[in-house]
Amino acid sequence: MTSLTQSDAWQNLLSHFATIKDQHLRDLFASDPARGKTFTLQAAGMFLDYSKNRINAETMKLLIALAEDAGLKSRIEAMFTGEKINTTEDRAVLHTALRAPRDATIMFEGKNVVPDVHEVLDRMADFTVRITSGDWKGHTGKPIRNIVNIGIGGSDLGPVMAYEALRYYSNRDLTFRFVSNVDATDFSEATIDLDPAETLFIVASKTFTTQETMTNAESAKQWLLEGLKTDESAVAKHFVALSTNAESVQAFGIDTDNMFGFWDWVGGRYSMDSAIGLSTMLAIGPSGFGELLDGFNEMDNHYRTAPLDQNLPVIMGLLNLYYTDFFGSQTTAVLPYDQYLSRFPAYLQQLTMESNGKHVTLDGDQVDYDTSPIFWGEPGTNGQHSFYQLIHQGTHLIPCDFIAFTKSLNSIGDHHDKLMANVFAQGEALAMGKTADEVRAEGTDESLVPHRVFEGNRPSNTILIEKLTPSVLGKLVALYEHSVFTQGVIWQINPFDQWGVELGKQLAKAIIPELSPNDADLSHDSSTNELIRRYRSMK
Repeated sequence: MTSLTQSDAWQNLLSHFATIKDQHLRDLFASDPARGKTFTLQAAGMFLDYSKNRINAETMKLLIALAEDAGLKSRIEAMFTGEKINTTEDRAVLHTALRAPRDATIMFEGKNVVPDVHEVLDRMADFTVRITSGDWKGHTGKPIRNIVNIGIGGSDLGPVMAYEALRYYSNRDLTFRFVSNVDATDFSEATIDLDPAETLFIVASKTFTTQETMTNAESAKQWLLEGLKTDESAVAKHFVALSTNAESVQAFGIDTDNMFGFWDWVGGRYSMDSAIGLSTMLAIGPSGFGELLDGFNEMDNHYRTAPLDQNLPVIMGLLNLYYTDFFGSQTTAVLPYDQYLSRFPAYLQQLTMESNGKHVTLDGDQVDYDTSPIFWGEPGTNGQHSFYQLIHQGTHLIPCDFIAFTKSLNSIGDHHDKLMANVFAQGEALAMGKTADEVRAEGTDESLVPHRVFEGNRPSNTILIEKLTPSVLGKLVALYEHSVFTQGVIWQINPFDQWGVELGKQLAKAIIPELSPNDADLSHDSSTNELIRRYRSMK
């Protein structure tokens, strides 16, 4: 594999970067009155304004050439057609099959996987109707009123984010809670005010061995049995499993008829539209979940078929790579101006950083360029009164993605106009800034002028959508999924493994038995040994 940084496409972009890196967005806009229309793209019901990036037409041409040189189109097709592109785990990457329509054909190892996907979706829908209709009764005969999802990583972040994002559409007769942390406080606070007789636990673990999830599941079982003052026969009426390990599920006490499976070609952080989304379906119903899947699928089709220079995920992925590797930007801020998307930045942290936080190429060679930036964010306008100071006047270059909706789901007075005014104002302020002369013209004392100057030239994208719906959420998630893949292809890394999470887990398993007070020898580094001894003595 040719070294990325030695390729002609990279070197051409590097030479061009030297000519544009110091140009200010004020000048770029002044020299091109049509810029605000030129660098925009509309597809799949989304409008992307990327004109406030430190680019010109030549930059975009060279970024597209970089994608072409990486064989992006062929890699996209390889993903969609079930090739085992996750080479370090010898797996296909077919999360796109999870949202394919019922009549689609997606072959993997000689079999069309779509019927299997829809068989699980149909079982989820039947189960949802049984719960929401009151047909499913708990051990004491009471209907289910509380749903507690127990998972971690992709088995938690996706369901939590989706529930919060789609709360407007949710069944308000049901209470939803989410438990992920092995810290007992998480479980205790999630269940403290719930009636065990009306509570259903969803245990989400593909292997049914995940330490945090199974620890919480065992505590949930104990909580249930103590609360109902009954034996383990009650478990089957209050637990279902999202897993493929039927033996362990059955041993736990869950009826395997209430086990919803998925496949090795579904990575955890790409699984919110699989059986892992059962809590989402329970919240918004089978119809709403179908709309969510349709949104995913619409963005999938756009990504697969649109020319690279008219492709939303490609454009966003290339811009992210551009700032990471050429400007040396270390972070990206995702700033949704919708309270329902409060958990979206947290969801993207796993999607982006677990996917592309890699230090070697597919060939195992050390990279000589930065890969994934750190993703973070907070809904507007809260963030404006928190970290925006750093974005505007700090020493770090932080590209921003603004996400906004033209219609509010909760229209009260002029709230939404004020919200949207802030979106547009922040993008303008970041790009244009305020010069010393402009500050002086306002009558500012000279001693304060430096403090009130805004350099500007801070890049941002603005994604404008009509309103937040289940379909739109699917499109947004797929947009970032495919942006991540675009970057991974060009960086020549594997976005679909996550070996980096393993070492700490292995060490934790070894340390657990060492924490009970005893005189056993410790073989860790001196710092870890002393911390364990201090914990023993204070415990």
